[in-house]
Amino acid sequence: MTIDLNTRYEFRTIHQGEGETAAVIEATCFPPNEACTLPIMKERVRLAAECFLVAIAKETKKMVGYIAGIATDEKNLRDEFFTDTRLHNPQGNYVMILSVTVLPEHRRQGLAGAMMKEYLRSQKACGRKEAVLTCLESKVGFYKNMGYTDEGISNSSWGGEAWHEMRYSLANDEIC
Repeated sequence: MTIDLNTRYEFRTIHQGEGETAAVIEATCFPPNEACTLPIMKERVRLAAECFLVAIAKETKKMVGYIAGIATDEKNLRDEFFTDTRLHNPQGNYVMILSVTVLPEHRRQGLAGAMMKEYLRSQKACGRKEAVLTCLESKVGFYKNMGYTDEGISNSSWGGEAWHEMRYSLANDEIC
């Protein structure tokens, strides 16, 4: 049975005032040493709402996942992007994806992949050239299947982890 995610979820940009909800989801999906704090999340929403995509369950009208990033003209992800919202450049050519989250009860149905496709389309429409993220070794295959290139271990050691830096060219005619 195929699940039509567009009938179950709405994908849209985050609204001002939804930072608290995003921070709760972040704290659910990431360990404390990696999760974004509430003050930083609120600031990201205020400054970089165009770099967010949220998934809203149509049945409950509640946010169940999101992707968050900031735009920059820097080519590589560094730890400071996670904490210093002043690094956001709305005209930046690169989007640094800082969080990809889906609440546990909404996983294993393709929601993260569907969100990523929509996110990449939206960032291409904003004029971005590439999307960059870091992931643990266990998620490299997931992102490679979407067309990301694994550039090896990142300079970022956010949360004390060894991350793979993954890059997606938004010059592609067809996203994912």
